Amino acid sequence: MQLNFKEIFTVFMVLFAVIDIVGNIPIVIDLRKKVGHIQSEKASLIAGVIMILFLFLGKSILNLIGIDVSSFAVAGAFILFFIALEMILGITLYKQEENNAMTASVFPLAFPLIAGPGSLTTLLSLRAEYALENIIMAIVMNVLVIYIVLKTSSKIERFLGSNGINIIRKVFGVVLLAIAVKLFAHNIKILFI
Repeated sequence: MQLNFKEIFTVFMVLFAVIDIVGNIPIVIDLRKKVGHIQSEKASLIAGVIMILFLFLGKSILNLIGIDVSSFAVAGAFILFFIALEMILGITLYKQEENNAMTASVFPLAFPLIAGPGSLTTLLSLRAEYALENIIMAIVMNVLVIYIVLKTSSKIERFLGSNGINIIRKVFGVVLLAIAVKLFAHNIKILFI
C-alpha cells in the first residue's frame, strides 16, 4: 500500500466539490427545521459506507451489465459537467424530492444528497485513474468534513452568509468543470484506442 498525498488531495477535492456539503447547508438547515434533529454521525457514517461499498462493488455491477470503466468514466464526466453547470449558473437540472420522514438522516441526507448519483459515478470514474487506497483515504477525509459541517451547519451559515455559500459553490463549480473535462479527455482516448 503506497499512499500518494497528491492523489489523495486531488480525489478529496473532486469528491468535496461533487458532494458540495457546504453548498447544501441551506438544505441541511431546512431538513433540520422540518424534522427537528438530524443525526450527523449516522448520516456521515452511512454515506461513507455507501461510497466505499460502491467503490468496491461498482465495477462488478458494471461488468455484470457489460459496461467497461472507461465508458462509465465518460458518462461520469458528463454528470460532473452538468453538476458543475448547476453550481456555476445557479440553475437546477435535477431536483430530488425531499422526504421529511423521521429517517431524514438516512434519506435524503446520507443518500442521495451526500452519497448520490454524482458522487457514486465520480468514485468509479476516479477509480479508473487513481489508486484504490488513495480514494478510500479521500472518502474517509470527506466523511469527517461532512460530519463537522453537519454538526456546525447553522454556525457556518451564519458565518458565511448566503453570498459566501454562493461564492464557494461557484468556485467549486469551476474546479469541477475542469476536472470533468480532464476525465472526459483521458477516458475518451482509451475508448478509441
